Amino acid sequence: MLLDDLRAKLATSMKAHDAVTVETVRFLLAAVRNVAIAKYGAEGEAKITDADVLDVVKKQVKTHKESIEAFSKAGRTELADSEKAQLAVLEGYLPKEMSDESLTALLMPVAAAGGDFGPMMGKAMAAVRGQADGGRVMATLKKLLSKTG
Repeated sequence: MLLDDLRAKLATSMKAHDAVTVETVRFLLAAVRNVAIAKYGAEGEAKITDADVLDVVKKQVKTHKESIEAFSKAGRTELADSEKAQLAVLEGYLPKEMSDESLTALLMPVAAAGGDFGPMMGKAMAAVRGQADGGRVMATLKKLLSKTG
């Protein structure tokens, strides 16, 4: 289970004195605990699934990417570098994203069906099943629609 992997990673990182990984995994475990309690109550971590943990990781990745962008714009390179190091640790827990070619091939039928963009985006995200970032899906879908329309 992914939660057990995170706990093991925390222990090995502490022994290796890897401060970046320790800090990142500690924050991630705290976020997972919060989600477990909010979603499952007292049984929290006993009932949490790998999908729940992955959702937390994805949210953390998104937050770190936004922070990197904000720190870079503000000229705070030391903070941006710290966020990048933590982002690299988090991305190790994400499933591999599909290639642009595979994504385009998967979204072609969705784009060909047409309709309003909102429901179309919902169908596209369902087809992708977490194998690509929502931003990539949206950009690819818009590109396909511009070619067909």
